[in-house]
Amino acid sequence: MARSRRRWILLGPGLLAVMVLLGLGVWQVQRLQWKTALIERVETGLAAAPVPAPGPAEWSRLSFDTAEYRRISASGRFLPADDIFVKAVTVRGTGFWVMSLFETDEGWRLFINRGFIPDSFSPDKLSRPHGLVEVSGLLRLTQPDGAFLRSNDPDGGRWFSRDTVAMARSLGFPEVAPYFLDADAGGENPPIGGLTVVSFPNNHLGYAITWFGLAAVLTVLLVRASRPSNHDQ
Repeated sequence: MARSRRRWILLGPGLLAVMVLLGLGVWQVQRLQWKTALIERVETGLAAAPVPAPGPAEWSRLSFDTAEYRRISASGRFLPADDIFVKAVTVRGTGFWVMSLFETDEGWRLFINRGFIPDSFSPDKLSRPHGLVEVSGLLRLTQPDGAFLRSNDPDGGRWFSRDTVAMARSLGFPEVAPYFLDADAGGENPPIGGLTVVSFPNNHLGYAITWFGLAAVLTVLLVRASRPSNHDQ
């Protein structure tokens, strides 16, 4: 009787563990559906022609799921404000993204990521387009606060993420788009555009199978454990 009682006492936590494993499996299935839809949206957007960059009336509705990596274009001019250099690691090595403030024909501002310069390149050699220009590329949402374990230091001019609001404030501009435009490739002369890597790991199916498999194995063990043994009969 004591052995049978212990067996039923263990059955409760075992059933709870099965429910947790099933819940994790369902969560991974939901993540799989979300990731699949995201990949389809991004791939469709990358193949489409650029659309006008979202203006102030649309800023509050922008989100990662609906806007990130959308192809956009903006017409206007680069402002004479200083460039901001954000630490970067790319397929070409380490260096900096060159972030330049841009004013559109409609009068609102956004940052343009003009591209990458290596550590060895002197910023003094950079040139900037003059007059009215049109820039196309990918919409990227602002990246507040900095990178992992490294906070932005506006006063010290050290930037580890492309935080558009903080960058604009450091240049004395109160309002700027909550996103920046990653410029398309424009040649081999720095800054080098078009280096944005668009890739989404999608391992959720494998994770779901793992959790459901563990739940099935544990269920079998619980069924066996709940059966009375010869000593209990």
